[in-house]
Amino acid sequence: MSKPARVRSNVGVADEAWIAVAGLHRKNPKSSDFSIDEIMREAYALRVSGEVRPGVYVHVVQHCVANRPAKPAKHRMLFETSEGRRRLFRLGDAAHPDRLNGKITPAREELPSRHEDLLDWYEKWSREKREFETEEEDPLLALRGSGKHLWADEHADDYVRRLREGWS
Repeated sequence: MSKPARVRSNVGVADEAWIAVAGLHRKNPKSSDFSIDEIMREAYALRVSGEVRPGVYVHVVQHCVANRPAKPAKHRMLFETSEGRRRLFRLGDAAHPDRLNGKITPAREELPSRHEDLLDWYEKWSREKREFETEEEDPLLALRGSGKHLWADEHADDYVRRLREGWS
């Protein structure tokens, strides 16, 4: 006998935002992120809590975004990839110092049973190296080797010695 579906009308707005973004990622595996409008359209399509509460939007924009200052919520459920775009947070993503212990996913018992499988999907997804995520997308890692022309005609030690000439 299967267990009855758990229906929750009191799903937290942060969890509702996470469900919408997770659902978009699962349906669109080649998309690296989503606009806030896309996320809100998904939230309205899912209607996890019956009606979409106004707080869902604020959580998508600010309260759940790991790399934004905590005001006041400290969740790390989403990540701002660029202005107006979000994806799910992954361990290893940059986070604002105020959010270092913030919630990353909903608790299984806080989700409607029809969405529990998103947690299993997320566990796998969050550990995968995505084909569209390369080192070159990291602005600091992309600088690797950019200054090698500075000492192209001399040994690195000679270059440093030349720079230090005249130091006291």
